[in-house]
Amino acid sequence: MFVGHYTEVPEKDTGFEGVTIRWLVSPKLGAKNFAMRYFVLRKNSEIPIHQHDWEHEIFIMRGEGVITNGKEEYHVKAGNFLYVPPNEPHGYKALTDTFEFLCIIPAKKEAIPEDEWA
Repeated sequence: MFVGHYTEVPEKDTGFEGVTIRWLVSPKLGAKNFAMRYFVLRKNSEIPIHQHDWEHEIFIMRGEGVITNGKEEYHVKAGNFLYVPPNEPHGYKALTDTFEFLCIIPAKKEAIPEDEWA
């Protein structure tokens, strides 16, 4: 078992201005099936629409934002949860000072950076 606090995990740049990620659970800790990430988007920052061949499970922790699949937009806030099926386009935009969410993905080589592997 491993117990940690998210503030003890390094906050890393994502390549998108105003967006950071913390890899809370990854294969580095021994996770073989799933990875858990903590995203923070600063006000008006965004992750553009993209897609992958794996699903996402998301839980909004703080703030408000917009999630889109390119056709529909959903205004979400703390307490909302989402399921993004494999290959569905998805993008995120922060509406408040910070928009923070947990995102769970499968522990697949193509989804996780090399430094998060054991």
